[in-house]
Amino acid sequence: MAVAIKRHEIACRACGAKILFEPLHRTARCPYCDSPSVIDRTATPDRPDPVFAIGFAINRHRAGDLVRGFLGRKKMAPFGLDRAAAEKVHGVYVPAYLYSALAVSSYEARIGEDYWVTEVSRDSKGRTRVRRRRKTELRDLQGPHRTYLGDVLVTASGGIANDEMEAIEPYNLGELRTYMPGFVAGWISEEPSLARDECLLLARRESTARVGRLLRAFMPGDSVHGLQHETELEDERADLTLLPVWIFAMRYAADKPPVRVLVNGQTGKVWGKVLISWSKIGLIAAVVLGLLAVPVLVAVIAGLLQ
Repeated sequence: MAVAIKRHEIACRACGAKILFEPLHRTARCPYCDSPSVIDRTATPDRPDPVFAIGFAINRHRAGDLVRGFLGRKKMAPFGLDRAAAEKVHGVYVPAYLYSALAVSSYEARIGEDYWVTEVSRDSKGRTRVRRRRKTELRDLQGPHRTYLGDVLVTASGGIANDEMEAIEPYNLGELRTYMPGFVAGWISEEPSLARDECLLLARRESTARVGRLLRAFMPGDSVHGLQHETELEDERADLTLLPVWIFAMRYAADKPPVRVLVNGQTGKVWGKVLISWSKIGLIAAVVLGLLAVPVLVAVIAGLLQ
C-alpha cells in the first residue's frame, strides 16, 4: 500500500524564494541560488524521521565506469547497450528499514551420518576383490534454537523493489551514522512511499528465510533431510535508514525504453535487469550453423568433382 503525500512548498533559507518540492523527496535545491534545503516535516507512523544513514563513497564518475563495465560483460544484451548513453543519472538516498529481532525457533530434521564399510568378495575366477562403500545412517533430531538478527534491510521505496535492493546488497553497516539533516543536503533524498506495516511483513519474511538457512548450517552430520522449523520473532525493531544508490537510465535505442541500472553508492556493487537480445542469439546461431555447414559443403563438392 502506497503512502499518500501532498505537495508542499518551502522558502529557501538563502534567498527566500518559494520552492515547490517533490512530494516524495526530503531535499530540494533552489532554482535561483542553487542552495540545498532539507525539508522539515512532522513525522508520522508511515513516514518517520530517519534514524541512520550511510554516506556515498562512490562518486558519479566511478559509478559510470562500473556501469559501463557491467554492461560490457552482458554478451547477450541488445546491440548497442555496452555503448549506451546515460539519459539520466541520479544519486539518491533511498529509504529502507533496518530490522532487528530475536528469532526463537523449534526445529526437527533427519540427520545423515556417513560411514564406510569394507566389502570382500570373489569373482568367478576366484580372485579376491576389496571395495569400500559409503553408507548413511539416518536419525531424527529436534530441539530449540535462538539467534539474533540485527542486519535485515528492506526497502521502504515504491520506486525500488525489495529484490532490487537485495541485488546491490550488502551494505557495510559498520559505517552507519546517526541521521542529521545536513547529511543529505544537496542530494536527492526520498521519503518512504510504502506503509510501515508492509515493510515489516517483508522484513519478517526475509528474517524467517534467513533463520532456515542458519538452521541448515547449524545442523550436525553430513546431510540434512526434511528440515522444518517454527519461528517466532521477538523484540522487533525497525529503524528508517537512508541508503546511497546511484540510479542510471541507459538509452541504447531511440525506440526502446531505457535500461535501469543501480549501483550501491557505498560498495560499488552493480545490478540491472538486462534483457537477452534474441536477434543477437539468432545471428550467433546462424554463424555457428554456417561454420558447421562448411565441411559438409566441401565434401559434397569434392564428391561431385570425382
